Amino acid sequence: MKKYFLYTFLAIASFFAVSAQTAKNDVVNFSAPVTIYISSGQEKHTFEVERAITKAQQARGMMFREVMNKNSGMLFEFKEPKIASMWMKNTQLSLDIIFIKGDGKILKIEHRTKPFTLRSASSEAPVAAVLEIMGGRANELGISSGDIVVHDFFNTESD
Repeated sequence: MKKYFLYTFLAIASFFAVSAQTAKNDVVNFSAPVTIYISSGQEKHTFEVERAITKAQQARGMMFREVMNKNSGMLFEFKEPKIASMWMKNTQLSLDIIFIKGDGKILKIEHRTKPFTLRSASSEAPVAAVLEIMGGRANELGISSGDIVVHDFFNTESD
């Protein structure tokens, strides 16, 4: 009976170990980066971002990445506005998670998220997109709630 439990435990542990490695090795392609702007007061900050549009791209996000340029990021675009919940599972970089409404206005920023945590960062209200940039960058540039993200995806009046 003890051997049965031992073998069952080893089988389950092996399954999770293989699943985690397989997820890391799964190929998820992202298109070439696009340029977005964040209008913050009189400043206009430029970022080159990958777009996470498909479910596979959104599930992978920034997981397993080891480096990030200071003016790069990832824009998660949703088909319909929703309350977004993001986590840092398998993400070794600290990120600023920026929740954006359909008009491009920043609703909320979760600053310097903790790598590898399973704690969710929630928009707490419906958003059209989420932008992830290098942790601490939003504060460094003075980006805050109410600033405007400019990209064709958003219904903004300025460029």
